Amino acid sequence: MPIIITDCNQGNIDEEKKVFAENGMPFRFEQCKTEEDLITRCADGEWLINQYAPISRKVMKALPQLKFVVRYGVGVDNIDVEAATELGVQVGNVPDYGMNEVADHALTFFLAMSRKLLLMHKMTKEYDWDYRKSIPIRRMRNTIVGLIGLGRIGKNFASKVHALGCKVVGYDVFDEAFSDPAIAFVERLSLEELLRTSDTVAIFVPLEKARNLIDMAALRQMKASAFLINTSRGGIVNEADLDEALKKGIIAGAAFDVLSVEPVAPGHPLLSNENFLCTPHMAWYSEESALELKRKVAEEAVQYARYGTCRYPVNDPKKG
Repeated sequence: MPIIITDCNQGNIDEEKKVFAENGMPFRFEQCKTEEDLITRCADGEWLINQYAPISRKVMKALPQLKFVVRYGVGVDNIDVEAATELGVQVGNVPDYGMNEVADHALTFFLAMSRKLLLMHKMTKEYDWDYRKSIPIRRMRNTIVGLIGLGRIGKNFASKVHALGCKVVGYDVFDEAFSDPAIAFVERLSLEELLRTSDTVAIFVPLEKARNLIDMAALRQMKASAFLINTSRGGIVNEADLDEALKKGIIAGAAFDVLSVEPVAPGHPLLSNENFLCTPHMAWYSEESALELKRKVAEEAVQYARYGTCRYPVNDPKKG
């Protein structure tokens, strides 16, 4: 049976084709968008490579031969992982392909917000040559950066801001996250302590474990001078609450690469805030990371098709 790519919006599948050819593996490329597309076009599917098409309970029940779904990227919020586990379907992802890029993007946000780069760029282009409009800006070495989540990307970002001389504090539900000697400099705090003490809060957790984690109650715990950075997933931060917090000065600003509905709708309230910096879910991207993702997702599918194993299992499916 062929490996089926259910959907992909990344221009071409040349890298995947190379992996399949090297391994003598047949494949088929569909462009599914809906449950009905998946059920109709992937009815014979055993091994799926998936990007955005919804792998729901309904879909998995309709694909009786399905054994494995691997997703382009880290998040698996379009896959019903609980249903997959019950139905004996292994879910995989590729969590390590763009960790440097995402950490670099978060660092760029941190520098831009801390130095008020966009505000002063705008004012300078409008011929208002006056640094005093940026006051106050704090020395980075004196700031506290709080990380919510210390997985691969969080640790990478922690090392980068630590190199700037910042004090780094962290919160993670997993104790083992703090056992890595590479981040011995990170002080462990409760979420409440982190929000209360940090000058910048950066989010590096999956949506599945943190939907609406940052709501108005959490935002009110932050300093009025603090910035919030999210390069993880939309939905972790309550956007209506964030909009209110930015407009009322509850926090100083926010920088997001992700929103709960993408692409963002014209007129989204958050976009009207001058203290809100937004990019179009691009933190993962570099030419190198894009090729790495495509290669690794194909390799995962081939490995599971041949050996029934994958490098990065998301769940532990029940065997029928």
